[in-house]
Amino acid sequence: MRKTQPVAVVVGAGPGNGAALSKRFAHAGYAVAALSRQQSTLDALERHVPGIRGYVCDAASQDSVAESFGRIRSEMGVVDALLFNAGSGVFEDFDDTSIEDFESSWRVNAYGAFLCAKQVVPQMREAGSGNIIFIGATASRRGGPKTSAFASAKAAQRSFAESLARSFWPKGIHVALIVVDGKIAAQGRADQGALAELIDPAAIAETAFQLCRQDKSAWSFEVEARPFVERW
Repeated sequence: MRKTQPVAVVVGAGPGNGAALSKRFAHAGYAVAALSRQQSTLDALERHVPGIRGYVCDAASQDSVAESFGRIRSEMGVVDALLFNAGSGVFEDFDDTSIEDFESSWRVNAYGAFLCAKQVVPQMREAGSGNIIFIGATASRRGGPKTSAFASAKAAQRSFAESLARSFWPKGIHVALIVVDGKIAAQGRADQGALAELIDPAAIAETAFQLCRQDKSAWSFEVEARPFVERW
């Protein structure tokens, strides 16, 4: 189909980062496809942000991802920006982390990232342009006592993103990773704490948007996002 706007896909368009990413790119003139496992999440987002199209999608399912991206290409056009925010984490001691917990975390964070990239890279490579931004975490760099499932999955995601960047930067595709280091401010959370200690999802969305605007003579791969009071 003939496009009149660039197309951005937000995978994991729930409250917080996903909603903020959808809003930022929509306000910048992108046609935004928001993907979530919950129709109710998409309904709420569509009510608040005009022009967004919601697609129910399980990022850990090959069939679901293929169907959703096929519809996006048919209804909206070729994807210009992939914003992968889907995540799944279990924070328990190793003894309390089940095999299912471990597999589920890997399937969303790593396998899901692979499935979604498979859907957009061929067209981006043909066009010689495009942006793929992964929302990562500091757990990708170190494993804690309660992150055997989450840290290993995020580490796999980070390595996958780096592999993509090394492979496709020369083809004109900007692949980048935002390493989120801190708690995300989210409406309705009981553990908000001091606002200065929280990361505003809108600020993360702005970082992602600016990555997509970088001049190719000075691209960034890994960008850290943390509150100014965070100890690191």
